[in-house]
Amino acid sequence: MSSSDGGGGAAVFSEIADRYDRLNRILSLGQDQNWRRRVVARLPAGRLLDLGAGTGAANAIFESRDVVALDPVSERLALNDATERVVAVGESLPFGDGAFDAVFSAYVFRNLISVSETMAEVDRVLRPGGKAGIVDLGRPENAWQRRLHRMGTSVVLPAAGMTVGAREEYSYLHRSLDKHPPPEELLGGGSLTFEATWRMGPMGFVWGAVLAKKA
Repeated sequence: MSSSDGGGGAAVFSEIADRYDRLNRILSLGQDQNWRRRVVARLPAGRLLDLGAGTGAANAIFESRDVVALDPVSERLALNDATERVVAVGESLPFGDGAFDAVFSAYVFRNLISVSETMAEVDRVLRPGGKAGIVDLGRPENAWQRRLHRMGTSVVLPAAGMTVGAREEYSYLHRSLDKHPPPEELLGGGSLTFEATWRMGPMGFVWGAVLAKKA
């Protein structure tokens, strides 16, 4: 599973935009929306930036928030029914300082060109007291589970991709799971402070994180 990405793999999924969310739901055994919901539930109301919004899979769980959908892949964003849609990358957000109460991002961060630059931009566009919520995939923390998971995705993901004519796209997803460290290391080092991190899914290969900006 992946979402549209912030530049490093943005072109990879543009050709399968109309099939993408359906296959993701199958691969997650129907849990992808629940994993998003657990993160969104921890975010404040108000104006929200959906970073890497893609086709708008999360729109149904944003409730009354004022949502801006941002994605670098115009083909995917064209299928998003959000009122406000912006084609841009996470490393250079076209918004003023303190423009949002919350930033949400799902299945995007392992594909960014620069996580540190994106986090700096997220910090900049958040108002004081605002929060960022991120959910993404990685490898399990346990060493033997990590090896087992790697073996499994090397077979399952390309095979699943073949069913929608996207074998290379999902082979890329398998490789991307090894790209980044755990969220505590991946997202740390900036001025945003961790409020919570947790693991979800089989063997904990999905992680959620909420970070806050000082009020």
